[in-house]
Amino acid sequence: MRYSKAIKPISYLKANTAKVLKEISETHSPLIITQNGEAKAVLQDIKEYEDMKETLALLKILALGEESVRKGEIRSADEVFAEMDKMIENERD
Repeated sequence: MRYSKAIKPISYLKANTAKVLKEISETHSPLIITQNGEAKAVLQDIKEYEDMKETLALLKILALGEESVRKGEIRSADEVFAEMDKMIENERD
């Protein structure tokens, strides 16, 4: 991913906060903020941030599932559905 246009010094952010927020909201592209020539922070649209968090959560679930399979901690679908049926019956009682 190229960031050449998406890197701004903190002084630019201070002077153009409303403009920066509008651009981020419209483009959905993150902005890297630098201080003394070093990248210090990333500013991004809230929707993009939430999508990223959701994606990371799903990846973590997949990784945990793969680890369970490697450890042999698996059950057949029939076993799982039978257990769910029992839980549903217990809730009805």
